[in-house]
Formats: sequence, C-alpha cells, structure tokens
Amino acid sequence: MRRIYQSIAGAAGVLMFLAVEAGEWSGHVGSQLLAFRKHPLDDAQHTTYLSLVAEPEYYAESDDGTMSFRFIPFQRLAQHDARWTHNDIRELSTTYVSEAWETTVGISKVFWGVTEVRHLVDIVNQTDLVENEDGEEKLGQPMAKLSLVPGLGTLDIFVLPLFRDRTFPGRQGRPRLPVAVNVRDPIFDSSKKRSHVDFAARWFQSLGGWDVGLSHFYGTSREPVLVQGVTAAGAVELRPRYDIIHQTGLEAQLTTGGWLLKFEGIRRTGQGRHFVAIDTGFEYTFSPLASGLEIGALMEYLYDGRDDEIRSSISGELDATVFQHDIFVGTRFTFNDVQSTQILGGVIADLEGGAKTYNIEASRRVGESWLLAVEIRGVFDTEPGDLLYSRRKDQSLRVELDYYF
Repeated sequence: MRRIYQSIAGAAGVLMFLAVEAGEWSGHVGSQLLAFRKHPLDDAQHTTYLSLVAEPEYYAESDDGTMSFRFIPFQRLAQHDARWTHNDIRELSTTYVSEAWETTVGISKVFWGVTEVRHLVDIVNQTDLVENEDGEEKLGQPMAKLSLVPGLGTLDIFVLPLFRDRTFPGRQGRPRLPVAVNVRDPIFDSSKKRSHVDFAARWFQSLGGWDVGLSHFYGTSREPVLVQGVTAAGAVELRPRYDIIHQTGLEAQLTTGGWLLKFEGIRRTGQGRHFVAIDTGFEYTFSPLASGLEIGALMEYLYDGRDDEIRSSISGELDATVFQHDIFVGTRFTFNDVQSTQILGGVIADLEGGAKTYNIEASRRVGESWLLAVEIRGVFDTEPGDLLYSRRKDQSLRVELDYYF
C-alpha cells in the first residue's frame, strides 16, 4: 500500500517538474483551543485540548496555462490525544486542461453535494473524523480523474487505486464513541484490502437556475460498520469493517430569487442490505437592513432507511447513526463587511426519539491576514438508550486563530 501511495505521489511530482515553472506558496498556520463545559464520563478524557496546525499550499502552472501542480501538506500537533496529532497530504496532483477534456493525476480532493447538514453523495474522499466530528474534513485520495465536456454538462470519471482508513479519536480524545475503536486491525470485505481499485463517475449540469448531479460509486465504503469484539486483555473494542458497495446519488439545487431549494439522495447496496437516504430542504435569504446584512433561514428534513439494529452498529459520523427521521432548522447571518463576518447556527431534532443537537459557527477576519473562527456544539434532551446519550456531557467550545499568507 505504501509503495502505491509513494508511486502516485512521485509520478505527480515528476510531471510537475517537467511541465511547470516556479510557483508560489500560500496557506495558513494557526492554533486551536477545544474546551468542554462539563467533566467527561471517562477519566482518561480532559476538559481542554490545545493544538497547532499548519496547512501550506504550493501552486505552479505552465506558461500556456494547460498544466498545473498543487501540493497541500497538512500537520496538526495536539495535546493529550495521540491520534489527533497526525499529518496528511491533502493534495499532490498534476492537472492538464484542454478544450474538450481535463485530467488530474495524484492525490486530490473533490466535493459533491448541495445540502447543509449531510453530504450524502460526497463519497470519493475519506472523512478525517479526528479533525472534527462534523465530517467536513477529508483525507487526500490517490486518484486518476478524467473530465469530459461532451456538450451537455460535464462527465467526471475516477479511478481510485488506494483506500484510506477513516480516522477515529483515541481514548483520551473528546468527543468520541464510548467504546474504543481499533484502527490498527480493520476488517475488509475484499481480499485486496486497501489495494482494491474503486471506480466512480459523476455527471453534472447547470441549466437556468438548476444545478443537477448524478453519480455512481463502486468500491470500498468510506463509512465503516463497527464490529464489536474483545481484546486479548478482555476489554470490549470496535473494529471497523469496510465492505464493497454500490452507491448511486442524486443532487439538485434550484436557485430562484432569494430561494435555494436543495436535495440530496442516495441508494446504497452492500453491507448486507440496501437502503435509501435523503436530505432535502431550502434556504431563503433576505436583506432587512440597508447596511448590507443578509439573513438566511434554513430548513432540511433528513431520512435514513436503515433500521435501528443495523444503524446502531454503523458509526464514525453522527449522521450515520442518528439521522433516521430528523429535521434541521437554522439561521445564517452574512454581514458583508470588510472583515467577512459570518454566523451560522441551527438545531437538529429527532422527530422520533426527542434528542436534539445544536451547532453555532462564526468567523471573522482580524486585520488583513488573520482569521478567528468559533464553534459551539452540544446535545440535549437525550435519554438512556438514545444513541447520543453518551455525548450528554460533551458540550464544547472550539476557538481557532489562523494566520494566512
């Protein structure tokens, strides 16, 4: 596996030196404080965590603009949780662009989706769960991507030769699952394990106010099933099991006036069953004041067809376990000021069990090169037996200050 990873990175680097001129560096470095209001349930956990992060970016392109190279390494040094201290190559790729097609080779990231709460169709890159429980952070994925422009939309075809394991917090990490996850000994459906070659394709078209994407993925699921087991010392543990799946996804967004109407849906087979999941809703934006303030009202309905028995053993992201029949209501404030101040807050309510999660995110530029970001997150109205009950003391405040260069 390591040889394949190194070969892909090396090939991208060779192509870069052959094709591009001297480039430039950008990116950010920063520090983060993660603090919890209550003492943890497990004495191994802590109430405060400090970390440092660096994510520089190097970009270069040829004189005629047809070839480009991008390199984005990532490093975090964290207090307490050894798994939170980690590094990754987010991007190390070469791209060639022509009039009718485009190709990218190396390690890269792609994003699919339109909704706010869940990104059901976004399946190419693995989730870096140790970075943030919201599932937004992704690991770099080795790939060969071919984009065709046949005249009606864009068709992207992916060959994904190396699987990346999902990251999980360690025993001292917080928040985390109540049972330790054994990341060193995963189970694979395929005998080729991480070397199984996955494939994906996506057609995307913008027409009028519509943006529509249709995708299909075949390969090792990025979302593991967690299988309960016992260690040699007799302790209970969870082992990730990565199955071969087929997943077909549909995403659509209609922009009309101040309205954004959004839909994401998937149908997945594999993991011993098949199911359908959707996330659909709207965002309406209006400007009540002459100052330029924009207020967005958001609402989404989330459905997951997996039954409780199956769902209780699938974890990693909260949305894989708790969003069976839920509704999200939120508000976004965009101040359109020089400091680019933004605030987004919302609540997700379980329409069957009553448990609720809340999240508030805010960001603001400080001076010309600094960015301050704040995130408040927690759960309430949870009862024993609820899948979120183990998170009842994990109300958190995350503050990050980054310097951009």
